[in-house]
Amino acid sequence: MARGLIAGLGLIAGMTASWQAGAQDMRLDSRTFVERVQTDINGRPRRTIANAERAMSGDQLIVVVDWRHEGIRTAHGLTVVRQVPRGTLLDLTDPAMQASVDGGAHWGRLDQLWLPTPLGGVRRATPEDITHIRWRLPDSVAPGQSGRLTYRAQVR
Repeated sequence: MARGLIAGLGLIAGMTASWQAGAQDMRLDSRTFVERVQTDINGRPRRTIANAERAMSGDQLIVVVDWRHEGIRTAHGLTVVRQVPRGTLLDLTDPAMQASVDGGAHWGRLDQLWLPTPLGGVRRATPEDITHIRWRLPDSVAPGQSGRLTYRAQVR
């Protein structure tokens, strides 16, 4: 049990987010929650959301990323990039989410990504290969504009 807790704490600390494409005036706030399903005294399943400080193997994580443009000029071409901690498996159902399996050098949907094999061939990337994820924000982001991105992951 202690091993899972330590791994969970390292996992949450490793969830970093960044801006790309010249976003000096952007603010980014991120929170991670654990969603658990427990049975109540009547035998019905109940979902609970808790702080992710004690994430354990098998836990479902909900990550909320809030962004806000605090500059005085409209920004263009912004993306939100998140490093994916080892030991997590992403829910890839968000059609706007792009993935990278090479540290952010190339982006696409998982079915578009390939990796080299030790014998000189290539193989299709799997969810376990994902190193980073990103979302493109609207083409132009006005001063004061804000938004929220959410995604799910499972602690392996």
